[in-house]
Amino acid sequence: MNYWLVKSEPAAYSWADFTRDGGTDWTGVRNYQARNFLRQMQPGDLVLYYHSVSDKQVVGLAEVAAPAAPDATAPAGTDWVAVRLTPREALPTPVTLARIKQDERLSQVALLRQSRLSVMPLRPAEFDVLLELGAG
Repeated sequence: MNYWLVKSEPAAYSWADFTRDGGTDWTGVRNYQARNFLRQMQPGDLVLYYHSVSDKQVVGLAEVAAPAAPDATAPAGTDWVAVRLTPREALPTPVTLARIKQDERLSQVALLRQSRLSVMPLRPAEFDVLLELGAG
């Protein structure tokens, strides 16, 4: 199993929207590195959902429901992909970016090193720490 973090602006598509919809195709990714990460995702992989821009916090746990497939929102003939994500549960305590920066165990997390990337892998230990912090 692999672990991931995806980012969305809450004004564009929030955790509440995601849970209301019961899942979504993670479309609109137009960065080559993020696209390559989407291609690596497999059903059953766990994903942390991060509110970017305004909230800057991990708010929920999701799961990859289907592997990468062509992104229906991309121009015809392009190579962009999307994966199907489904929500599992909200974190009891959202994990803020400030909290992440304070925790030495997360000093190498991709969120801090490549802050503009919308899809990124997490090491198992990083994923566990984030879940621990989110448990309250």
